[in-house]
Amino acid sequence: MPGGHEYFEHGADIGVIGRGASVEEAFVRAAEAMFAIMVEPETVQPATEVAVEFDEDDVEFALVRWLNALLAQARESGAVFCGFELRRDGNRWRGTARGEPWRDSHVRGTEVKGATLTALSVRQDADGWQARCVVDV
Repeated sequence: MPGGHEYFEHGADIGVIGRGASVEEAFVRAAEAMFAIMVEPETVQPATEVAVEFDEDDVEFALVRWLNALLAQARESGAVFCGFELRRDGNRWRGTARGEPWRDSHVRGTEVKGATLTALSVRQDADGWQARCVVDV
């Protein structure tokens, strides 16, 4: 199954869907979808890297923790991200995000405030993994 991301309608907010051959790849694609709401990813250079680590047994809650940890890192560092990696070892999740500080040349899209538990689903089917939730904008 080719990885990718897409969106679904949800009132005033936006639903993100990440798809991948593994749960980690689906989470990465969901992160790409979330940051693409805020900026065109092609305009962002992977100049810096930040680490994200957390413990979570529940795979659905892990998606929300992953996305919110990325948003927190972006806000804390004044950066926008364009590339992601994630590994899982039991309940330990370790990831990285690459990007750069916001520049005047970045066209700002819609600000994402946070990932929510609304429409939260992480599941595997015959085509691979799908990770979805609503992000508050």
